[in-house]
Amino acid sequence: MDSIPAFKIALFIIFLFIIADASTILPPKIFNVDNYGARADGSTDDSQAFLRAWNDACQWRGRSKVLIPLGNYMLNSVTFVGPCNGEMIFVIKGTLRAPTNPALFFTNTWIGFRYVDNLTLEGGGYLDGQGAAAWPHNDCSKNIGCLPLPISLRLDFITNSRIQKLRSINSKNAHVNLFACNNINISHVRLSAPGNSPNTDGIHIGFSNNIKISSVNIGTGDDCISMVSGSQNIVISDVFCGPGHGISIGSLGRAFAKEYVMHINVVNTTFRNTQNGVRIKTWSPSSPSLASDINFQDIIMDNVNNPIIIDQDYCPFCSPTGGESISQVQIRDVTFRNISGTSSSKVAIYLQCSRVVPCHKVKLVDIDLAYREAGGPAIASCSNVYGASYGKQVPSGCL
Repeated sequence: MDSIPAFKIALFIIFLFIIADASTILPPKIFNVDNYGARADGSTDDSQAFLRAWNDACQWRGRSKVLIPLGNYMLNSVTFVGPCNGEMIFVIKGTLRAPTNPALFFTNTWIGFRYVDNLTLEGGGYLDGQGAAAWPHNDCSKNIGCLPLPISLRLDFITNSRIQKLRSINSKNAHVNLFACNNINISHVRLSAPGNSPNTDGIHIGFSNNIKISSVNIGTGDDCISMVSGSQNIVISDVFCGPGHGISIGSLGRAFAKEYVMHINVVNTTFRNTQNGVRIKTWSPSSPSLASDINFQDIIMDNVNNPIIIDQDYCPFCSPTGGESISQVQIRDVTFRNISGTSSSKVAIYLQCSRVVPCHKVKLVDIDLAYREAGGPAIASCSNVYGASYGKQVPSGCL
């Protein structure tokens, strides 16, 4: 019996590879929400139509695209749940609007995704949280037991996914929240709410690993980006922040003490007219915990009230004691490098660490911060900090 020519065997192997990888080569099957009964009239609740489209797309064995065309779609609280049978692409071309009925405010999620691998959110559209109707109901600044308002976009247990080319405006609470996520890339998004809107963090991260954020523009009434317990291997670059409260690690030490914050890199970022620039904050008193291997580099401050700040005496509901911090969160291996611009307060560097577990291995490298107002140069204030200064130091005399 004649042997099979080698080139035929090679062609057969290539054919098997093509069949095995067809799901990534073929275009995705489109599931248009309009075909599932969505009205796009800005007033009819289209939540169920969106869920029907998602469920069919999720069950499809191959690449799926849920398409939201141009138009105004009103959605009540809705969560899209996996796992799914293939790659999921959620394309928002239109505008999604949140409800303004106070009876629908007090939930923790407006639009959620949960237990999905290989998800892409994109399309150039808008998430309109219509937060102005809800912000007067937010009393969290004076009520530790305040009821939650919905986060505009919540991702729980999402892996190997992307958020790109989307806009979120006027969120009732945070714009984007990542919880227990791994390998997420967020790029080319714009998040905006008025500077006086309460608790409207841009991107809030917790218990998540391998998160990359780049080329984003954030202006809010709270932190532009915040990282809390369990945030590790986070890379943030090319961010414009303002208005807002800056980029914060913390607050830490109130709960989940063993979930450390480690390996954080913030680079090539501009802050304009913000309350803070780069900040680490911990509760005092607190549970023992750790924040380490943190780098803030190549940063421009434009009229920032607290450009560089470590605050280990954070307790917004406590009466001022005037004493030193007794936080048990260890902060170490923190570098502030090549940070320049203007401070709107005289104290441009404020490093107030715990007397119980002082900060260790803190570095100030090439710092050039000027006090914007008359009244002399900017100053630095440090306590319970062990570290060193290198290169240009304006203001001087801190480490």
